[in-house]
Amino acid sequence: MIKAHRRGKHKIFIGMSPGVGKTYRMLEEGHRLRSEGIDVVIGLLETHNRVETVEKAIGLELIPRQQIKMESVTLTEMDTNAIIKRQPQLALVDELAHTNVPNAEREKRYQDVEILLEAGIDVYSTVNIQHIESLNDTVAKITGVIVRERIPDHVLEAADELVVVDVTPETLQERLRDGKIYAPEKIDQSLNNFFQRRHLIALRELALREIADNIEDDLEAHEQSGYSTNLICNIHERVLVCVSTYPNSLQLLRRGARISSYMHAQLYVLFVDDPDRFLTKTESLHIETCERLCKEFAGTFIRVRNSQPLDAIVDTAKNYRVTQIVMGESQKSRWQILFKGSLTQRILRVLKNVDIHIISTSKAGSVDNP
Repeated sequence: MIKAHRRGKHKIFIGMSPGVGKTYRMLEEGHRLRSEGIDVVIGLLETHNRVETVEKAIGLELIPRQQIKMESVTLTEMDTNAIIKRQPQLALVDELAHTNVPNAEREKRYQDVEILLEAGIDVYSTVNIQHIESLNDTVAKITGVIVRERIPDHVLEAADELVVVDVTPETLQERLRDGKIYAPEKIDQSLNNFFQRRHLIALRELALREIADNIEDDLEAHEQSGYSTNLICNIHERVLVCVSTYPNSLQLLRRGARISSYMHAQLYVLFVDDPDRFLTKTESLHIETCERLCKEFAGTFIRVRNSQPLDAIVDTAKNYRVTQIVMGESQKSRWQILFKGSLTQRILRVLKNVDIHIISTSKAGSVDNP
């Protein structure tokens, strides 16, 4: 029987900037796996003369770099063919977004990594958040720096695991001042430019969000594969505002928009349209106003035809992975709530992991019956 070809697994260590410890963490993992009997080699290592990184590499086999002649000089790149010939179980490859020298076989290092993966070799690699293609414009706005070396988003999407290597901006600046990232002559310039605290805070948030997106995508794929939905959790906040024909709906919507803004959450607005009841012209115009206001807040307006509001709200919350629901206080009398229970109470019984915000407003009838 012919053994099926195995593609290598790719694990990427990602950070908000140089100096957070991605390479060190990768080497640490390499040592741990080697101690467990895994055949590990360093395919490419960029130490940038950082003492801690140099020392951490000791004890791991290093594949010599390929010598590439270019006019009167000789440059070096990762020797992909030598790694494949060596056939380790795991290759450690630093700086995934690196652009190879002109005479190299492939243009980018991530393309070399793809060859290793196709050869059945597992790869651990490193990259900074600013090197991701889709974030290039965002990074440029944050830091004023246009990053030239980038990797396509599909490289991260195809990775088997993403690990964020995180430190606080203050810790990173301290490392920089201590000379652990750049040479002394570059420290002041770096602190006044790329390594400004506000830049680092924004880049850190980008890195953490990227990992959150990746985790949630994996969980959704897991759910779609038929696995237990008990494994699914919501990484990002999502706010659902329930509007109706009551005038206070606009107040609810504005409040919900503020909550979503505070939480950096996606905003959804739901109107449950009862098929057994026709809306008056005034009510229809009111719902159109709600929809227009929702779009002004960059939200998604959802209109569902259902005679059972509870079912509609619960289904929408589940489908859109809602974490927060904004509702107005019940228009029912105390006796009605006592005997039948409020809609809010019934939702809470069904949606255990969703927070509900009850917004107190002045008592009002529908838009046709003030």
